[in-house]
Amino acid sequence: MDLLALADFNLVARHGGFGRAARAAGRPKATLSRRVAELEADLNLRLFERGARDLKLTEEGRALHERTAALLTELGETAAAIASGGDRPRGHLRISVPLLFSQTAMGKLAAGFALAYPEVRLEVTTDDRAVDMIEEGYDLVIRVNPRTDETLVGRPFLHDRLVVVGRPDLARPDGTAVSAVVRGSADPGNIWMMTTARGPSPLAIDPVLSLSSLVMVRDAVRLGIGVGRLPLSLVSRDLAGGRLVQWGEVEGPDITLWTLYPSRRLLSARVSAFLTYLKKQFPKGTPDELAAFID
Repeated sequence: MDLLALADFNLVARHGGFGRAARAAGRPKATLSRRVAELEADLNLRLFERGARDLKLTEEGRALHERTAALLTELGETAAAIASGGDRPRGHLRISVPLLFSQTAMGKLAAGFALAYPEVRLEVTTDDRAVDMIEEGYDLVIRVNPRTDETLVGRPFLHDRLVVVGRPDLARPDGTAVSAVVRGSADPGNIWMMTTARGPSPLAIDPVLSLSSLVMVRDAVRLGIGVGRLPLSLVSRDLAGGRLVQWGEVEGPDITLWTLYPSRRLLSARVSAFLTYLKKQFPKGTPDELAAFID
């Protein structure tokens, strides 16, 4: 297989058309079209469906793009590193991070990493959805309790747990529902299952306020609007200072933050550096470490 033709195919696939790829690379459109046609003939496969106005990858073309684009990038970076006499982390590192971690910790983490590795251009985006790493061009994602994905590998680096907290002066319920601040929509008849020192303790709640982020939930709980379910790391300072009290721990699995990256991809120096940097910041991966880092 002609690696140069394969590189041209990936260029066209990444930009979604011969014209856009030609403009981005500063190369003739006809040359790219010819090289892709030669690759199709060599493989005996149609890689693009060519419409009157658009260009779409075939199923085979998508598979080839997903499996070779990252490898070609790694080959280029490896060659550049060897030519420069080392394998220092360099280049563009694109990361997707969930909202809460982004709001509380990622700015500080990103700045520290940028200072430690000035040749890496770090780009961080915030998203709670399960992004498509290959299609959207991410090198690494951070996710909370991710579902099993055979195309990705990863490792946990932080553990946390949900607790029910409220102001010390908030009256405890006497058989009625307690006012609660919730994230997102909730049924007024909701029951929070929590565990106290006496064992399981269901808590009936009346969602009087619905907010879109846990940071906003915490701020509202601090003002006494109602109780809230929040990560321990986010409220540990408030608990230690007596501004909030813990009513119980939420039943269910712990919150675990994972770093994920494509399993078919060679682990680049910049991704390895970021993983090492995370481990250095959170060596034990406990809620206390995250709380200390936030504050």
